[in-house]
Amino acid sequence: MKTTVQITVYGADQICASCVNLPGSKETMEWLQAAITRKFGEEGILYQYVDIFSPPEDEKHQEFARKVIEEDLFYPVVLVDDEIVGEGNPKLKTIYEALENKGFQPVA
Repeated sequence: MKTTVQITVYGADQICASCVNLPGSKETMEWLQAAITRKFGEEGILYQYVDIFSPPEDEKHQEFARKVIEEDLFYPVVLVDDEIVGEGNPKLKTIYEALENKGFQPVA
């Protein structure tokens, strides 16, 4: 049975120092959304981008943004619900597997 999942991308306008030759966080978010939509459709998948240097007032986002900065995680950091599924250069295969584990099936 399909449920609703939240894909959250934590990133920044400034590219991660270890990710110099990779796309920016917002571009990665757009790329992920397009790829996931092609494979699974739009139903039941919500997307959110959070800037780690100016997160929204929500305590959950502020706390995770601090974690990304303090623990030097490679950003963008991609979460499916509350599970980290990618850092820096996220792999579609890993994200697809997380969605399939949540009950999503590829569209025909």
